[in-house]
Amino acid sequence: MKIRRILATAVAAAVTTPVVLLSAGPAFADTPKPATSKGAAAQQDDLDGPDFEELERLEAAYAAAEQKVEDLTEQRERLKNDLRAGNLGKEVVDELAAAEQAVADAAERKTAADTALTVAKDALTAIEADPAATPEQKTAAAEAVTTAETEVEEAAGAVTDADERLDKAKTAWDDARVALSTKIGLLAEDIKAAEQELAAAEAAVDAFWEDKGDFEECVEDGAVRSTLTGPKTITIGSSANFSLTVKNTSDRDLDSVRSYLFAAQLPESWEDIDEEHPDLDRYFDIDWKTAANPKWTELDFQDDAIELGAIGKGGKVDVTLRLTVDEDAPAGEGIAFTTGEYENEDGSCGISEQYAEVEFDIVEPGAEPEPEETASPSPSPSPSTSAPAPAATSGHTPQGGSSHIPVATGGELAATGSSDVLPRVGTAAGAALVLGAGAVFVARRRKVNA
Repeated sequence: MKIRRILATAVAAAVTTPVVLLSAGPAFADTPKPATSKGAAAQQDDLDGPDFEELERLEAAYAAAEQKVEDLTEQRERLKNDLRAGNLGKEVVDELAAAEQAVADAAERKTAADTALTVAKDALTAIEADPAATPEQKTAAAEAVTTAETEVEEAAGAVTDADERLDKAKTAWDDARVALSTKIGLLAEDIKAAEQELAAAEAAVDAFWEDKGDFEECVEDGAVRSTLTGPKTITIGSSANFSLTVKNTSDRDLDSVRSYLFAAQLPESWEDIDEEHPDLDRYFDIDWKTAANPKWTELDFQDDAIELGAIGKGGKVDVTLRLTVDEDAPAGEGIAFTTGEYENEDGSCGISEQYAEVEFDIVEPGAEPEPEETASPSPSPSPSTSAPAPAATSGHTPQGGSSHIPVATGGELAATGSSDVLPRVGTAAGAALVLGAGAVFVARRRKVNA
């Protein structure tokens, strides 16, 4: 299950059905993960021979099922594109074009023959009415009429033959379309079956680990807190820098912290959004860097994370983000939001109950920016949901630094588990954050080898 698809679907679902927001909250805290202090790879190393072989078999089956779904889906999309474009096979396409040309040529020949016959008849009439015309002239004029009549008959036959050829070519064309449509329909059934195989393979892997009794629950807490800031406008075809600060607000060091970031273009109307594949991030590319990783790293929206490493108690990591808007992106509204998670060597783990968002306008090149309004203060976290962030200088920051970039606007959203979050989330995109942030981790925890 891909994070990008789940998040984008959550955006669409939350906007079209805001009531979903009412059920979002700490339910995501009950997501299990393998309890291991050495990671998934080391955990596999602890398995004995038969168990390890069984896990390898199950994971191979999962990978094969996943690849099968992808291959069948790609094949079906190619066939659908062929159907739309009329790519029904060279022989069928060429014959239809040749038949259409034959009809045009036959019609042209028939018109020319009719004209020639009319001219010949007029000439014969004139010769017969001319007292000075010789018998030879009259005979020649009569023969010209006969020749023209023969050509008219042959041209008419050519028209009939061409029409019949075109009918056969059109029938072959239609048959090819029907065959292609049938194949597309059958592939849809194959994809459905393959998705069921994938679900079964995933369940088999989950069952394997559950049988080992090595699972514990991840908590939803305020140990990781994110702040995201960015510009109010981004010009189409250009890039803009955002600043992300991730703090450890817990009372202990966190061994591994990561952030997830998603950017979406919010369309004016949601009526035509494909709930399975909204593809709301298609106009954006995001790169990131930190003091510890100074080179720009591309962020894959599908299942990638910004790996921040260990963050000491009270410490933080500053991340510079570069969001690029494609040249073919439409003008409108955009949103970027982020949240985090952590995992410790003792097997404990947590999902942040807080996430941050930035809204921005996507504008045409040369467009005059709108006057900036005074940003309202960011909502304060509820005492029941997250602890105040300690001073940035406390603790250790293995991947920290001072790469924070001053920008125009930005902010945070309150924790998902707090009952007072609803009044603070006033926009449809905000509703999507409540649903989507949890969906990120549901998706991630369900991935094999997570």
